[in-house]
Formats: sequence, C-alpha cells, structure tokens
Amino acid sequence: MAEQERWPLWLPVFFGLGIALYFGAASEPPRWAGVAVSLIFAAGFVAGYRVVALRLAIFLALLTALGFSAAQLRSIWVEAPSLEGRWGPAPLTAEVLSVEKREKGWRFVLRPLFMEELSPSAYPERVRVTAYRVEGTPRPGDTVALRAQLRPPSPPTMPGTFDFARQAYFQQLGGIGFALGSLRATAPGTTGQPENDRGPAEHWTLFWAEARQGIAARIAAVLPGQKGAVAVALVTGQRGALAEDTREDMRGAGLAHLLAISGLHMGLVAGLLFYSLRAGLALVPGLALRRPIKKWAAVAAGLGAFVYLCLVGGAIPAQRAFLMVSIVLLAILLERRALSLRLVALAAFVVLMLSPESLVSASFQMSFAAVVALVSVYESWERRRYAAVRERGVIQDFATYVLGIGVTSLIAILATSAFAVFHFQRLALFGLLANLVAVPLTAFVIMPFAVLGMVLMPFGLEAVGFVPMGWGIDLLLLVAEGVAGWPAAHLQVPPMPLWGLASVVLGGLWLCLWQGVWRRWGALVILLGAASPATVLPPDLLVSGDGRLVAIRDAERYLWLPDRRSSRFVIDSWRRGSFAREVMTWPKAGGAANGRLLCDPLGCLYRSPEGLLAVSRDPLGATDDCAKADVLVSLEPLRRQPCRGPALVIDRFDFWRDGGHAVWLEETGPRALSVRQDQGLRPWSPFAQRQR
Repeated sequence: MAEQERWPLWLPVFFGLGIALYFGAASEPPRWAGVAVSLIFAAGFVAGYRVVALRLAIFLALLTALGFSAAQLRSIWVEAPSLEGRWGPAPLTAEVLSVEKREKGWRFVLRPLFMEELSPSAYPERVRVTAYRVEGTPRPGDTVALRAQLRPPSPPTMPGTFDFARQAYFQQLGGIGFALGSLRATAPGTTGQPENDRGPAEHWTLFWAEARQGIAARIAAVLPGQKGAVAVALVTGQRGALAEDTREDMRGAGLAHLLAISGLHMGLVAGLLFYSLRAGLALVPGLALRRPIKKWAAVAAGLGAFVYLCLVGGAIPAQRAFLMVSIVLLAILLERRALSLRLVALAAFVVLMLSPESLVSASFQMSFAAVVALVSVYESWERRRYAAVRERGVIQDFATYVLGIGVTSLIAILATSAFAVFHFQRLALFGLLANLVAVPLTAFVIMPFAVLGMVLMPFGLEAVGFVPMGWGIDLLLLVAEGVAGWPAAHLQVPPMPLWGLASVVLGGLWLCLWQGVWRRWGALVILLGAASPATVLPPDLLVSGDGRLVAIRDAERYLWLPDRRSSRFVIDSWRRGSFAREVMTWPKAGGAANGRLLCDPLGCLYRSPEGLLAVSRDPLGATDDCAKADVLVSLEPLRRQPCRGPALVIDRFDFWRDGGHAVWLEETGPRALSVRQDQGLRPWSPFAQRQR
C-alpha cells in the first residue's frame, strides 16, 4: 500500500499533539504524570504485539504521551526564579549576556549578581533592561552597574492573546524593565563570575553574543539608518534597530518573512557557499578531475550554515532551516536524494524534542506550514515533470523562474494565512506581487553581497560587500513602502478561535501528508476552520490587569477608551483582538456612540440591547451604578460596600487576582472571562503565585 510509506510522516504530528495537550491544560499536571503515562503505554505496546491495530493505536498514544512528557520535562528543566512584583528603583549589578542596539537606546539581557532587598536565591536567572544612556561599550561577559526598575513578564493583555509570560519563562527571563540614568561597565572581574568558572556552554554563548554585537556595529558603520538596521537583521538576526514604520511597511506588503531568519536565508547562505566554492575548485583541473570537489564544497557549505545559525542566535525557523540544509548536504556526501517530506518530518521532530515550547509559537507554526505545503506540492509536480521534458530557451527559463517564484509565494501565503489570522488578525492582500520583486532581489543581490561582506570583514574590506547590499535594501524598502501604501494593502480580520486553527492544521496535514484521493477531504476541514472567525463574538468591554485602562466596544466596532495615549501595545492588542475598526476617546462629560455611551467625571454608562454596563472610576459613583446597572466594573475596590444589584460585579481586587478581563453582554446574561482563567495556573502564570 502506497500510503504505508507516508505513515512515518505522522509521527511528529502525534508527538506535537502531546505537547499541545500539555500547554492546553488548565492547571499544571503532577510532575510524574507524563513519565508515568509514557511508561504505561510503553508496557502496553510491548504486551499488545499480536494485535496489529491495537499495537498501532497504543504506539500513537505512546508518541502523544512522550510529547506531553517532553514538554513537561522541559518546563521543569528551565524553571527559574521570577520577580513576584515590581522591584526598584534600586541598584543592580549584573553580567551582560547580550546587547542589542535599538532604534532608541540599547537592550541588554543581564544575569543579576546583586539586587538590593532580594536574597541571592530569589535573583532571576536573566532580566531584560532597556537603557537610553550607556557609559563605555559594555560587551557580553562584562559586569555593569545601573539603577533599574523591573517588573515580572506580562501575562496576556486580554484572554486569548499572545502570552509573553510563557515565552519569558522558557527563556528563563524573570524580569523586564529599564535603567534610570546611565548604565556603566565596571572594572572587569570585580564582581562578576570568574572566567575559569564558566562552563563551555557559557563561553560558547558569550562568544557568539560578542561576535553578533561586533558584526552589527561594523555593519551599522557602513550602512547608516534603516538600511543598516535591515542588514543587521539579515546577518545577525537582531531586529531591535528597525523602526516601527519599517516593520509596518514590511508587514503591510507581506514581506515580514524576509526579516526573520528562515529557510530562504539559510538556503541562500549554504547555496552561495556551495556553488561558489565548487566553481572555484573546478577552475583547478588537477582538483576537478581527481578529487571529490562537490563533497568538499558540501562540507564547507555545512560549516558556513552552522556559523550562520550560531550568529543569528538559533531561532526556531533558523534551526529548522539548518537541519534541512544539513540533511540535503549530507545527501550530497552520500549521493542520495534528500528533499522530501520525510526530511521535514525529521526536522520537526528534532526541533520539538529540543524545544517543545516552540510548538505554540507563531514562528514554528508558520515556518513548518509553509515548508510542508511547498514540499508536498513540489513532490507532486516532480512526479509529473519528466513526462513533459523538452528543450527550453532563455525566455522559457526566465518565465519558468518567475512562475516558480509566484507559485512558491502563493503556496506559502495560503499555507500561513490561517496562522496570520490567529496570531495577528491581519492579511497582506498584495503579498504575492511584492514577493515577485523582493524574493529575487534578496536572492540575487542582498544575500550574496551579505555573504561577500562577511567573508571580507576579517580583512577590513566589508564595505565592498555591504555597500552594494545597501543598494538592494534601499530598493527592498522602496517596494515595501510602495505596496504597503496601496489602498486596502492589508485586511483586518476577526480573530480565529483555537478550534478553527486546529481544524486548518488537521485539514492541511491530511491534504499534504496522504497521497490517495481521500486526501481531498482535508480541504473541507480547512474550509471549516477558515470560516471559524465568523463564530467569534468580540467582547463588549475590556479591562487591563492593572485596572488602569478600560475600553468599551460599541455596535459600530468603535473601541472607546479614556485616553488613547496610554500603552500603545495594549491598545493595539485590544483593537486587533476585538476586531475594532478604530480607537476613539470617550467624552469627559456628555454622550457618544449615538447616545449609547454617557460619561461624567465619576465613570461611564454604556447601554446595549442586552443590558446596561457601568464603568466606575470612583467608589462614589459605584453607589448609584449598583442600583441600575446589569454589569458594574469598578476600577477601585468595592469590598467594603456590598453591591448586589448587578448580575456581574468586577472590581480592582478581581483585576489583581485574575488579571485583565473581557466581558460579553448576551441575551442570557453577562459573561466574563479573565486572563487567569484563560491562561491557567501554570508555572509561567503570575496568578499561580497569588493563589498560594
């Protein structure tokens, strides 16, 4: 049976299912749970060898349990102290782990060595600090002193949005904040960890962090401004210096993938090294005729790809790309065919085993979705290609290349659209047209000159490569700005529910991994998931976790806030998560939203067909609201004055205990969901500490 050859492709799928079950749990399972269940299924697999169907089912369950165990063990392995509340302003002495130049200031990842009023056992493993004034040139490994203000990593801004606290937990990042005044480097070795006490892994990490910083500085010296920031992002993976306008243009034009180190960049670096070295060696007849120069070039390209992986910091798409490039180069050494879905499955398995948390990241999902779709389509084409072999001229070759770029971009856009909707609630409508120009520009101008600049950098001649690279980046930014400026360049879409994304993933895998006619049923499952945003009912009210920001969404999709100058990140997240068309400022006194929103200095009332919602800024106003409102949200504590009239009462104590809230006014009565309920009491949740 031909489909039996495809069964191994489902192994990382079931392994990933176990990881998804771990991260989807509402509370942290017992530490023994994953390993115990895995052992039970392993015993069942051995005992059930006579019944093939039963053994297969137990094996798939075992894979799922192993994925669950891998995620749980990874969570235990990276567990580290985190700040439980705001710390500072206070003196902080720390070791520099990495430095990244920002558009304004610098961002440091530090290992604390001294934190006032904290015991050493409570020091976070790492903290991230933004500094706007720096004395000297701190490098990775140096000790710095500063006066800082830190806070714990933030939970989601509203239920269902990006969980930065979870990401920070797996990065062992226990605090974020900023420096007050100057950050200065102290005398090396005075309070830092002695050089000979560092392990090989620490030496390795610091070496590449310092190399990354030095290379970024030399690129910025040759290419100032935003083209230098883009060049630094492509060469080192550091995107901190990119201006928000540049990021927005790249996103709006559907070119943001060019700024994330992925298969395109890794493949170009390895391919350029491979073909240039092989061509150079072929110029020496003695070597070309007597030595395996193709294999020599493959080894050198693999080493170059590994250096590039270390230089860019080993992000998930870069890991996947390096694994696939390495297997392709290994196939050249063994004289075998390499590019297949089995290669993709192997890369996914390795990435998930090393970093199970990557499964829930947008980079992993979009990266593998695009690769699975592309390889599946091109495998299908490969089987038909030999039936249409014919002589082709230059024009036909060029047309085929342009068609290939267009089809590749179209497949990648379709494969990643659902993930863009789920994570970012937006679609770039002209991404295909922009990629027809940007991808060849990156492949034939930007990246080749980037490699040339890196090769010449040890000789002080990096400008020979980076200056022409800057010309290509100027054109790339011009394309991005132009396409992003077109009317309706990007479309805001409603948020996709988790079950909708799961449907798209299942349907896509079914369509790509099988070969028979029954694979087409996957398209129906994809369509079901694609239609799922239509089932989402946006919340009528949102409140931030600190109780300082509140927003009301009216029937015309306007989001009303007291002040639009508050946290831009929170407001943008709310706007996208509630599918609001525009952010408005509610009146200090008077009416708005066609008279449905009435405000005074004590708070606001919003009347909808489903009920009356009251937002109280002052306990004095809450007394009247208690008598007439169906939902009362008080930004101040109400525990000392009972409020029994409304069907739902939420006050500042609830925000502190449960984080941000979303409220829906429904015909059956009001419904509320907190960030704590959505996030669950997990190790990375700040609310788990408050429940102790």
